[in-house]
Amino acid sequence: MKLKNLTIALLAATVPTTGVFAAALDRSGQSISAFLQPNNYFEAGISVLDPTVEGKEAGSSLSRNDIGDMGDDYYFPSAAVKLQLTDKVSFGLLYDQPFGADAAYHGDNVFVSNSTNTVLPPASMAAIRTSTIESTFNGLSAQQRVGAYLQTLQVDLTTPAGQERLARTLAAYNADATTKAAIDAGVKQGVTSRVDAGLAQVNSTLGKGNTKVEVDTQNISMIFGFQPTKNVNVYAGGVYQTIKGNVSLRGQAYSLYNGYDASIKETGGTGWLAGAAFQIPEIALKASVTYRSEIDHDVEVDESLSALGALALLPNGAAAVADIANATGKTTITTPQSVNLDFQTGIMANTVAFANLRWVNWKDFSIQPLKFGKVSQAVGPLVGQANGFNLVEYSDDQYSATVGVGRKVNDQWAGNVSVGWDSGAGNPVTTLGPTEGYWNVGLGVQYSPTPSTFIAGGVKYFWLGDAKAQTGAQAGTDAYVAEFEDNNAIAYGLKIGYKF
Repeated sequence: MKLKNLTIALLAATVPTTGVFAAALDRSGQSISAFLQPNNYFEAGISVLDPTVEGKEAGSSLSRNDIGDMGDDYYFPSAAVKLQLTDKVSFGLLYDQPFGADAAYHGDNVFVSNSTNTVLPPASMAAIRTSTIESTFNGLSAQQRVGAYLQTLQVDLTTPAGQERLARTLAAYNADATTKAAIDAGVKQGVTSRVDAGLAQVNSTLGKGNTKVEVDTQNISMIFGFQPTKNVNVYAGGVYQTIKGNVSLRGQAYSLYNGYDASIKETGGTGWLAGAAFQIPEIALKASVTYRSEIDHDVEVDESLSALGALALLPNGAAAVADIANATGKTTITTPQSVNLDFQTGIMANTVAFANLRWVNWKDFSIQPLKFGKVSQAVGPLVGQANGFNLVEYSDDQYSATVGVGRKVNDQWAGNVSVGWDSGAGNPVTTLGPTEGYWNVGLGVQYSPTPSTFIAGGVKYFWLGDAKAQTGAQAGTDAYVAEFEDNNAIAYGLKIGYKF
């Protein structure tokens, strides 16, 4: 079988769209394949994704409006260089963008602000309104009620004449039930007007615009490999990773958080990877396992919550407002650990079968910016979350698999077909990424104008998994605010490579 020198030609075309639309924030798939190429090698590529993610308000949402496409297009580059320094020692630099998110809601739905939005769910607002009116009115003494009534008649209670009228009216109030009922009704109406005005002012502090999120990461992996024999490669190295992002929450779905903005300044962190590979070049057999550690980022998050003052409506809320407004400190974001298993083998002349398995530890991932967390602790008991809740979290780990066949047509042309599956990271899932896994099919083609150069392209079509979307306050429960069904995405990739 003519397989020994065909590994790059057959597999390079599969790489441009690896990952692309995986569970949670997973994006590139963190392939190590470039480092495992023979001799010296360089590649650079770009992948583009065009998703369609539409849904409908559901669950706890009071309306049932349609939700238009909220999945934004995005692209990400990758590059790698591998040098065979000696017969037994190799070195590589790999660049990719492993995690990310791009989404924005539009239209008339619970993720876009409008004039009917309230800082708490309508039922809660109605209960607060009623209790505030009753407690305010019942807290007034008979003299205060009469005084308030006379003030509506523009009686100056600071003058002797005003004081005399106050005394007469108070006596009538205490002696005559009809007079008392009339005065009470007028005073209560005045209290109601003031409470409604106060609530309207609070609701006016809610945010304007639409919910949107953008998260970007970059990885540089520096790897050293040791090959004690031609069949074995043991490798390890350090990883430098940066993360930055912005998120805006808007609409009735987020109640008090309607108007929350967070900007994560670009911050770096370090981690490591290690793995081993085994190969038999004569039959194009290659197997590898690679572990990547989690990476901690202590980030400064610039947070604002336009409706923060509304916390004063809650018991002990005024103290919470002051504490949150003055809170300072960093937030720790830990990107997850992962394991990749890669395998390929020759199955006939000029043909190989390949597979990739990936696990990502999303179950232990969460983001809780400092002020967001303090607000969640203040309101958490009202929504059954006594210890507060996170901006983003996932309930399950991600498992994914891709299998396929590649074939060399001639010395210049090769192609492949593949099928992929992704488990997702739990359902219900965050409103900032409302899909649960996928199935996909892919096609790739490669052209090699010379034995040492190639250009490869690929396309994949994704059937995205249906999901129920929930806010942070609903995480860990079965509650949700929207459903997203029958969605899809298409991805394109382009790569160039050079063997030297």
